[in-house]
Amino acid sequence: MIPFVYFTVIGFGVLSVVYISLSLYSRAVRREKLEAKWEAGPKLINRDAFVKRGLEKYDSSIRRKLILGVYIGPVVVIALIIYLTNFS
Repeated sequence: MIPFVYFTVIGFGVLSVVYISLSLYSRAVRREKLEAKWEAGPKLINRDAFVKRGLEKYDSSIRRKLILGVYIGPVVVIALIIYLTNFS
């Protein structure tokens, strides 16, 4: 039982680091795209307001929520492997 708890805690920690890194990277890429879009388009509002509004839309987007798959994917794969190993 102790190895299972150890594996679960370490796995959750590693997945959390991956999730945070991926989330920060995705947000930085979105920020760069918004800044490039502002540079290319008409300058109706200032850049900071444009980027802030775009990042608020990004925070509520489905793409942001799909990053949570970092937690779901490995857990499903490991559960499937355990099931197939023990019960087939």
